[in-house]
Amino acid sequence: MSGDQRPHIVVMGVTGCGKTTVAQQLSELTGHRFLDADDLHPPSNVEKMAAGIPLTDDDRAPWLAVVRDRLQELSDQGRRGVVACSALRRSYRDILRDVSAPVLFVHLTGDREVIHGRMQARSGHFMPPALLDSQFAALEPLGADEFGVVLDVAPAPEMIARAAVEYLHEERKVATQ
Repeated sequence: MSGDQRPHIVVMGVTGCGKTTVAQQLSELTGHRFLDADDLHPPSNVEKMAAGIPLTDDDRAPWLAVVRDRLQELSDQGRRGVVACSALRRSYRDILRDVSAPVLFVHLTGDREVIHGRMQARSGHFMPPALLDSQFAALEPLGADEFGVVLDVAPAPEMIARAAVEYLHEERKVATQ
């Protein structure tokens, strides 16, 4: 995977699983540009979530298109990104995959109670802990045919990021054999 076959990386999972922290770590390890998809939500989406109202597919579609377009802009510049984005459903991941470079999904998973505890401990985020169950209900795990890896949220974020990089290196070895 050299040249333009280097993948973008999407760190995905339910709210509170550590996507942003792990994506920032991955950005540092890979040199890819960090993007937080939460920063790309329109105000109407943020208001709904802050009010405890889950987003619909109609709410998410334009937002996911913006995230995809940012990845394509990076591809056009010969660069790659690491994006923190829930990407809960395969159809959402299909939108994000629709760019000219491969996209690796790093799915962060963990015990609901652990993630809920993390959500309660964080401050300043628009997503209330009350929406965690709706996120778990919407979550579709990576399919066997999707380019990705599933990692547990229990280790330190640095260790999770290193595991993702190791997976990527192993995939590169297989691709060149």
